[in-house]
Amino acid sequence: MNTSESFIAHLIELRTRLLHAIVALLLVFICLFPWASKLYAILAQPLLAKLPKGGQMIATEVTTPFFVPLKVALMTSLMIALPYILYQLWRFVAPGLYAHERRLVLPLIAASTVLFYCGMAFAYFAVFPIVFGFITASAPQGVAVMTDIDKYLSFVLTMFVAFGVTFQVPVAVVVLVRMGIVTTAKLREIRPYVIVGAFVVGAIFTPPDVVSQFMLAMPLCLLYEAGIVVAGWTVKDRNAI
Repeated sequence: MNTSESFIAHLIELRTRLLHAIVALLLVFICLFPWASKLYAILAQPLLAKLPKGGQMIATEVTTPFFVPLKVALMTSLMIALPYILYQLWRFVAPGLYAHERRLVLPLIAASTVLFYCGMAFAYFAVFPIVFGFITASAPQGVAVMTDIDKYLSFVLTMFVAFGVTFQVPVAVVVLVRMGIVTTAKLREIRPYVIVGAFVVGAIFTPPDVVSQFMLAMPLCLLYEAGIVVAGWTVKDRNAI
């Protein structure tokens, strides 16, 4: 097979994998579409639970009550279909990897996905109740807290991404150590700088309150330590082989 034929074969394979991923996403979305409003209600529950009695959320645009739940259903579908989408990505890249690379990449993809879910769950169940409780309690007297549903969705998505990415720290640490870019000893040496950086990241990606910044920075520091431990194990295993 010449270069041109090989390139075309790769494009066909990529198209096939993309089609499989898109079909899976659409099938899940079709199943979730009837429950789009209920999914948004679940997403909004952490804020609704902290609003004063009789408090509610508002929609400031005509189409917002329809499109916002639709976005939530689509993003929920993406989260559900993500393992299958990543599997299709794996099927595309795996033939071009060496055996030892396949043994490393597949666990890293699986761990990265699980950690992203864990980051979202941590934000929803642990961070949101505290942050929304703090924000509603801080409202000046006479000010009714009534958040627009579209702005609320943007806020929680930002938080989900921030915590999901933060929970990828162990994977990043393991990759850096396995690639020989840095050693576990060096990672322990720069620990004070990482702690300071964690609080800077918390200040950038969370609301301007100490509670939420702390709740992002602390998991980041703990996950950094976990990444050092796991990286140490993988290096020992590789040396043993």
